[in-house]
Amino acid sequence: MNIESFRSYCLSKKAVSEEFPFGPDTLVFKVKGKMFALSGLENVPFKVSLKCDPEKAVDLREQFPEQISGAYHMNKKHWNSILPESLPPRLVTDLIDHSYELVVQGLPKKQQQELQNPELDQ
Repeated sequence: MNIESFRSYCLSKKAVSEEFPFGPDTLVFKVKGKMFALSGLENVPFKVSLKCDPEKAVDLREQFPEQISGAYHMNKKHWNSILPESLPPRLVTDLIDHSYELVVQGLPKKQQQELQNPELDQ
């Protein structure tokens, strides 16, 4: 997965916004104002930070030591840094989905319901 397909996939998710709160070189994706993915646009190779369940994060780092590590400048217990171009595309989309769902689960119940029932979102 390259940066264009990463961006498209993140934006295809419900209630996602694309922002640059850390400056013009760091692309951030948020759901209902909460960050679930970010990438430094000048990183070579292309790298993404995603939220992850702590136990799953450790397992992934052990399984893919060259491609997945604790995220730089983030809480390494809850965030992984991945190299999407060197991982199977399905795994990358699964990790994006996992990050998005973790953030949604942490939202207030009303916002979670709005995501499930768009007619409530006004």
